[in-house]
Amino acid sequence: NTQKDYRMTQVIDQTGFIENVFGNVSIPSLTDYVGGNTLLLQNNDDPTTAAPFFETLDLIIVPFPSSADGRGFSIARDLRALGYRGHLRAKGHILVDQFRAALRCGFDDIEIEDKQSQRNPEDQWKMVSQNAGYQTRLMPNGPCI
Repeated sequence: NTQKDYRMTQVIDQTGFIENVFGNVSIPSLTDYVGGNTLLLQNNDDPTTAAPFFETLDLIIVPFPSSADGRGFSIARDLRALGYRGHLRAKGHILVDQFRAALRCGFDDIEIEDKQSQRNPEDQWKMVSQNAGYQTRLMPNGPCI
């Protein structure tokens, strides 16, 4: 299953709304992966199965089909713990309140539908990523791996 999404989306990192530099790239799922620099790792895939490809991957996308489904956070943490240093993106239903957790677990950015970016403008995302959470003073900077 290769993902090529033509819906309008918005990419967000800790600085705010950014350009989607991977916007016109086909993203194969793990079962369809035959090489290349991008991979779609479903939230029920085992991250260790992607480890042999880390050297060639520039981007791994982890979909969030629902904001109530937190498996993607564990996948991100596991990918970073396994040594993946490339670009890691969460895509789908991420709430503003979940953005800090996404960054702390190892995601570089998130990609949401344009409709959501209209409901939650850039200043909301920037405020969440820059404000210290209650755990910040207890934990070192960087992903929680």
